Amino acid sequence: MSKHFATNLIHGGIEQGYREEYTGAVNPPIYLSSTYHQKQINQFGPYDYTRSGNPTRAVLEKTIAKLENGTDGFAFASGMAAISSAFMILEAGDHVVISKDVYGGTFRFIQQLISQFSVSHTFVDMTNVKEVEEAIQENTKIVYIETPANPLLQITDIKKIVTVAKQYNCCTFLDNTFMTPLYQKPLDLGVDVVLHSATKFLSGHSDVVAGLAVTKDEQLAQKLGFIQNTLGSILSAQDSYTLIQGMKTLETRLEKSSKSALKIANFLNNHASIEQVYYPGLENHPGYHIHHNQASNAGAVLSFELHPSVSIDAFVQNMQVPVFAVSLGAVESILSHPATMSHAAMPADERKVRGISDRLFRLSVGIEDADDLIEDLQQALQQKTGVTL
Repeated sequence: MSKHFATNLIHGGIEQGYREEYTGAVNPPIYLSSTYHQKQINQFGPYDYTRSGNPTRAVLEKTIAKLENGTDGFAFASGMAAISSAFMILEAGDHVVISKDVYGGTFRFIQQLISQFSVSHTFVDMTNVKEVEEAIQENTKIVYIETPANPLLQITDIKKIVTVAKQYNCCTFLDNTFMTPLYQKPLDLGVDVVLHSATKFLSGHSDVVAGLAVTKDEQLAQKLGFIQNTLGSILSAQDSYTLIQGMKTLETRLEKSSKSALKIANFLNNHASIEQVYYPGLENHPGYHIHHNQASNAGAVLSFELHPSVSIDAFVQNMQVPVFAVSLGAVESILSHPATMSHAAMPADERKVRGISDRLFRLSVGIEDADDLIEDLQQALQQKTGVTL
């Protein structure tokens, strides 16, 4: 029986055979056990050591695989643990083509860590298909996509990049954190591995750090499973349970947040104290039509650049409703400053090339009343500039 997305959010992992039979508990038990009794010397049960597998984590992994229309899911201790583990399929001498508009932690991993293992890389404008193709070398193994990209929300045409990658026998990885499987299903568009910082929208409550990877390729699944078990950066049973609970309300939360984000983006787009708004829900956003051909919504994250007349320090201090913090995707709105937060690991000259100025802010819209958020933005902008609409 085919299930709708909202139904799979609640029952996706449980229906794969992991319902607790003894008591019939509605919620999956938290199996806080590092090891498992084996009944015979030559026949082990499905679990032997929690690094290799845990019943609570299995529910989560089955759920995300079902939501992404994949076959195998893998839960890691953080988003970066998922990303870095996926890159471990590479060997010395391999090459990666990666979007220049990428999360700062991914940039740091590519620039400073994996390069130590003789893996080279080329940053490209992933919105330019020709540039991507020209960057592919004989030893290129992975094309890494982030769309919408962080923090300027550039849009990559997933199908076109996948087509180019397949011509050269390259795997495609895609960070789907901003959209989640609710709004975008990269595996259906030909992507090989989908990655998530589940800390963000999937969790939704700023209470767990987690990463997820999904594929529907058996060979890749075997490699990812081996890497997950070998490196051991697995998600704990307690955090797996917390994430399962958070994911159950994803659709309800994200639908409200996305609706508010569009309203706020339109408000800022018409405000004299705002130089530029970046949000794929605005028709003037580059890649607007591409995004809406491959995703069903613009999401709940937008960025904007303040006019030079506005003090960035005063703006932050005057804001009252959003928390000023790293991360995104929570029930509370989160205002971030990419230059000193998400992209602090990126050198200033690299940020400049990518258009990440010191006047750029990113707003992850929560589930507060949209009018309260707009009123807060208005007063924070007005107090220093006196500008009115």
